[in-house]
Amino acid sequence: MIKNWKTYTIIIFIVIVISFFISRTFLQKDKTPEIPPIAIGIDRNNNNLILTQHAKCRMECRDITEEEIKEILHLGSINYMKSNLNDKRGATYALEGYSHDHQHLRVVFAPKKNEMVVVTCIDLDKEYECNCN
Repeated sequence: MIKNWKTYTIIIFIVIVISFFISRTFLQKDKTPEIPPIAIGIDRNNNNLILTQHAKCRMECRDITEEEIKEILHLGSINYMKSNLNDKRGATYALEGYSHDHQHLRVVFAPKKNEMVVVTCIDLDKEYECNCN
């Protein structure tokens, strides 16, 4: 009788442990936030640039040309720490690289359907006095 009691206790314990693992594995919802898919992405061959007023001001005070902006778009590396792929207004990509005149630049692009909006540009090696808003 005691031997049967030990056997039943072990079986019940095993069933409880298995039930616990099954509930943890299959019944709980995944708590990681779901990242929505990016509909547009970034087209590096899009030369239809739209410069925001802010970008124009930054380009002027930092001596950055539209040609250099295009160079960074074509050849720059995406800095995902400075990009915002889940912005409600649309994804923004921070691309970084060196221009033909050796400026170390970060340019923030916001891709739209048939155009590439330049949000801002930054010289990563040199501080400039700019009165841009």
